[in-house]
Amino acid sequence: MAREIAIGIQDFTKIRENHIFYIDKTEFIREWWNSRDDVTLITRPRRFGKTLNMSMLECFFSNKYEGRADLFEGLDIWEDEEFRKLQGTYPVIFLSFAGVKFTDYRDTRVALNGMIADLYNQYEWMLKEQKFTDADREAFKEVSKKMDDPTAALSLNRLCKWLYRYYGKKCIVLLDEYDTPMQEAYINGYWNELTAYIRALFNNTFKTNPSLERAVMTGITRVSKESIFSDLNNLAVVTTTSDRYATAFGFTETEVFAAMDEQGIPESEKEKVKFWYDGFTFGKVKDIYNPWSVTLYLDERKYDTYWANTSGNGLVGKLIREGNPDIKSDFEELLKGGILEAEIDEQIVYNQLDEDDNAIWSLLLASGYLKVDGIIRPEPEDESLYRLSITNYEVRRMFGKMVKGWFRKDRALSKFVSAMFRGDPEEMDVYMNKVALNTFSYFDVANKPIDSKEPERFYHGFVLGLIVDRSDDYMVKSNRESGLGRYDVVMEPKDTKNVAVIMEFKVLNKKAGEESLEDTAANALKQIEEKKYDADLLQRGIPAENILKYGFAFEGEKCLIRKA
Repeated sequence: MAREIAIGIQDFTKIRENHIFYIDKTEFIREWWNSRDDVTLITRPRRFGKTLNMSMLECFFSNKYEGRADLFEGLDIWEDEEFRKLQGTYPVIFLSFAGVKFTDYRDTRVALNGMIADLYNQYEWMLKEQKFTDADREAFKEVSKKMDDPTAALSLNRLCKWLYRYYGKKCIVLLDEYDTPMQEAYINGYWNELTAYIRALFNNTFKTNPSLERAVMTGITRVSKESIFSDLNNLAVVTTTSDRYATAFGFTETEVFAAMDEQGIPESEKEKVKFWYDGFTFGKVKDIYNPWSVTLYLDERKYDTYWANTSGNGLVGKLIREGNPDIKSDFEELLKGGILEAEIDEQIVYNQLDEDDNAIWSLLLASGYLKVDGIIRPEPEDESLYRLSITNYEVRRMFGKMVKGWFRKDRALSKFVSAMFRGDPEEMDVYMNKVALNTFSYFDVANKPIDSKEPERFYHGFVLGLIVDRSDDYMVKSNRESGLGRYDVVMEPKDTKNVAVIMEFKVLNKKAGEESLEDTAANALKQIEEKKYDADLLQRGIPAENILKYGFAFEGEKCLIRKA
């Protein structure tokens, strides 16, 4: 009988006790334990089973679950006699920073302190034992939401020490979603304050801690060593490009298809599921599926952008929207199904995201929005050079919705497109000036005077809008040079019976003898004709009378459009 599908349960005990659908990932327990690493950092995209696997580790090792063979019977790990002896034998500290999402440092600090204080309260009974001193009890009482930073920094170290003293075994520490507050700190401008707090806490917990047996940390990104891991030379880092634990997070194709068979889903649906939700690559293992979307599909039996619709896209949108023209140009190619070559440094330096283009692609790769199609330069002494593309159809749809959202303030873009297909340059002028004004403002980087705005920000934003708005019926092609010496856009219809559009953008250039926008628009139209931009369209069989040609002239945020 097919097991019941349940959504969003991250508690291993609840899943096993209620016989809920679960794909066996207990091999991860054996692989991690046999690695003998002191502290392991594992990065995976959001909603990829990190929290459930950490809950599984807690249930297996924690002495709170001593004797709970029922949780593991029938699973891979329970076939190993040696590992049966390990179940329920260690004191385990399990924390998750997943919910620490605040707009200022004060609230973040209070939340982190409060989380540690709540953990302490679970062990208040232990300090009543005679093996603990009055000094221990006083130190215990110091831990609260209002504790100072030195107390917070030592809090988990001390708790490990006391648990070791009580149980006679060193502690296992599990920290889930360690980087969530770091992302919030970057977005909301309190990065330096939080990194000082986190660095001290991590150093005392994971480095200078003689009572630590082992530790696992999970997150989406590998925050740079200089930020918070500067003192941790005992850290084993496993990223999405690493071979270790490649199948422990996410579903393999074999697991997905077996689940579909169990749920009685027709064979014909397997290729559609693959098209929507496959595409993730961890190390050398390809065909990793998004577990969140697959589980929701199994439950609802319909296709949707389940994973892409969950929270967590704000930083990605901000970086692309506010990025320089080259970033928008590369993103444009990705949206059209192209390949990007980029140097990837998997140590994310958050305070350099605004300055380093490649850091953005590194973040998108770590977050699961891009996948590795090939490695061009794998040398470890340099930043590796990768071939990247959008992960799958679900992510592509998510990006399309994101770009549409950028233009949703008004309907000027769609009204402009309607006027363009009707061949009405006067009405196009009206709407293009609205689009240009809004887009210049929205895509411009903050704190720049109006006369220093880069025209490329508008052009690339506008073309991205066209790509996602008309992608069902048109192939949007652009051919550009730096400085807008050339920036023609061709909208080629997928059905040759429909009209085609050629657009040439030019900025008023008085050095070239242009006295007005009229002159610039005329030169744009002249360039379309002289360079025969319609040649490919004519060759495809589109009649000349169905090819609309427009010259766009810009001066600052003012626009004039003329039709050939």
